[in-house]
Amino acid sequence: MSTTSDGRRAWRFYRAGGVDQVLLAEAADVLALPELDQKLWVALSCPVKGLEFDERTLTLLDVDQDGRVRAAELLAAVKWLKAVLQDPTGLVLGADGVPLSVVSTTTPEGQAVLASARHMLEVLGKPGTLVVTVADAAEASARGAKARWNGDGVVPPASMPDDETRKAAEDLLSTVGGREDRSGQQGVTAESIAAFFTQLAAHAEWHAAAEAKAAEVLPLGAGTAAASAAVEAIAAKVDDWFVRCRVAAFDTRAHTAVNRSEQAYLDAAARDLSVTCAELRQLPLAHVEAGRALDLAGPVNPAWQAEVDALRTAAVEPLLGKASTSLTEVQWTALKARLAPYRGWATTRAGAAVEPLGLARVKALLAGNVRARLEQAVAEDLAAAPRIEAALQVERLARYWRDLFRLVNNFVSFSDFYARKKAVFQAGTLYLDARTTDLCVQVLDAAKHGTMAGKSGTYLVYAECSRPGCDKMTVACAMTAGDSDALFVGRNGVFYDRKGRDWDATITKIVENPISIRQAFWSPYKKLIRLIEEQVAKRAAAADSAANAKMAGAATAVANADQTKASTPPKPKFEVGTIAALGVAVGGITAALGALLQAFFGLGIWMPLGLLGIVILISGPSMVIAWLKLRQRNLGPLLDANGWAVNAKAKMNVPFGGSLTQVAKLPPGSHRDLSDPFEEPRSPWKTWVVVLAALGALWYFGAFEKLVPNVLPKSGYVERVEKQAGEAKAAASATNAPAPAATAP
Repeated sequence: MSTTSDGRRAWRFYRAGGVDQVLLAEAADVLALPELDQKLWVALSCPVKGLEFDERTLTLLDVDQDGRVRAAELLAAVKWLKAVLQDPTGLVLGADGVPLSVVSTTTPEGQAVLASARHMLEVLGKPGTLVVTVADAAEASARGAKARWNGDGVVPPASMPDDETRKAAEDLLSTVGGREDRSGQQGVTAESIAAFFTQLAAHAEWHAAAEAKAAEVLPLGAGTAAASAAVEAIAAKVDDWFVRCRVAAFDTRAHTAVNRSEQAYLDAAARDLSVTCAELRQLPLAHVEAGRALDLAGPVNPAWQAEVDALRTAAVEPLLGKASTSLTEVQWTALKARLAPYRGWATTRAGAAVEPLGLARVKALLAGNVRARLEQAVAEDLAAAPRIEAALQVERLARYWRDLFRLVNNFVSFSDFYARKKAVFQAGTLYLDARTTDLCVQVLDAAKHGTMAGKSGTYLVYAECSRPGCDKMTVACAMTAGDSDALFVGRNGVFYDRKGRDWDATITKIVENPISIRQAFWSPYKKLIRLIEEQVAKRAAAADSAANAKMAGAATAVANADQTKASTPPKPKFEVGTIAALGVAVGGITAALGALLQAFFGLGIWMPLGLLGIVILISGPSMVIAWLKLRQRNLGPLLDANGWAVNAKAKMNVPFGGSLTQVAKLPPGSHRDLSDPFEEPRSPWKTWVVVLAALGALWYFGAFEKLVPNVLPKSGYVERVEKQAGEAKAAASATNAPAPAATAP
């Protein structure tokens, strides 16, 4: 191991894909991670879920159980390993099975793990075995979790020592609740026991306060609650009825109004009625008359019949006497006053959580020693914690021995990714549009991922993947080679996960960015072709619509043809203004095209360079923009959107990015038969048209006149140029001035 002059680790770095990363190749590199400045780490945290990595290992690393493994937690694991192992060399192998010989016998941590591992192997029926595998440790941990006392301080009712204590635990869970045990069952804890008995005591004291003034607060004993509830349920309606009776006594003219008009009954009757009809419940409780008592046994509003019966049987008869079938306003006021102390006491209710158990059960639980037995069960469970924790430490060692080196090479550095191995964040491979892409990341939160991933500068395809018997998942796939012409929402492909299972994949969203320089080169021409096709289609559709409209009106036009001819003077076949405008337009286009072609043909042997210049002029801007964006492609936002904290500029330069997507190619040594029985017939006239047009242009602009003078007749363009040159020469001779160069008309 190389070290610096002060004894610290001399780190080695390497460059891949345009990114500098630390090289972690030895066990000593892993154990020295606390010395490496975290600013040089590629990531500082990663999620526990959604990775192609053993989730149980990540859960053990996630000490605070917040769903993310942070740099500090990884360093804590490294520090623990340093104390437990006396020979860490095998960490880099990733083997399933940690030899007991590598465990330290001089540190307390190592001694505890070693003793627990040997005991574990004996319990599993493997005495004398010198290697503990992940399966061995996991089985021992599972047995410990299902044991009666598993050390987590949570005791399910089934683990209680007797039936009475078990029933008390069930009452506790049904009222104040508990916590999940390591075995997956709900159980009681020291905190829940204290809360339960606090509720029991408060509820008992609340009842004791009422019993101390039973005659005042509980005039009907246990039936007082039902009486109070019956009064409360109908109090507003009875108060309303007595007020109406007083209004009727005040003025006889109000008699009809307080009983509601006939129209109110007609409106209610016009609908389908039921005893719970809202319109019916709004009508008076009974017929209103001045000075009348409420007849509890007589006719009342049917919508309130149940409440009236409950009032009579639960409150009026018990408090006013069995013979009471009517209720005066004075009696009603006295009845409410009689129950007022109970209502005041009820508002101070305490221990409501345990009230469903009943007062008798509450007193029974408080009277016995069941609390002490519950607390004793929790104490016995906690006493097993050191033994269970020791077994857990053995599992931790076995998993770290197998998985930790791979994790640091996908966390501290992205060695697996840049070495073109499968990194832990790569979910599989997408086959789509005659290509495969390996940079596929499972999306945990689609909304969050969509807002951040676009900043990666990568062309992304979001695909929803489904497979019988599995939950649907969404993956974001980076397209880094080929083109985007045939990529669109709704297109189907096949996704292979890391286990080799195939999923149906459908594109649901696309984030557009440049894919390659090659695509950028052809992009302007493809856009032009698409634009022309769209315009042609629009013009054709418009012409078709116009033709249909003309055909629809043809019959009317023919029928009225004679009248139209007689009344309308004939239009000229050609408009002079139109012809003039067309002439000007054609002349302008011809002049511009002529100037362009003259300049091009004037290049002579440099014409290929001129053609190259035109191509660069068209494709250059698109290629420059693509080149700039491709250099900015960054893996970070793709992972940050999934809960990672990527700490470095994890770039994907052009060569590395191109390696992530493979376009279909014929395999080496393949033989290709170019004869196509369905090939479109070739038409030679197209080639001849192009050739003749090129020759005509050369002749028109005088190229042949320069090569073979006086062999072909001169074009009008050449004659004009020569005439213009002659006139300029004559004018120059007259003025003794040099003749100006001839210019195209």
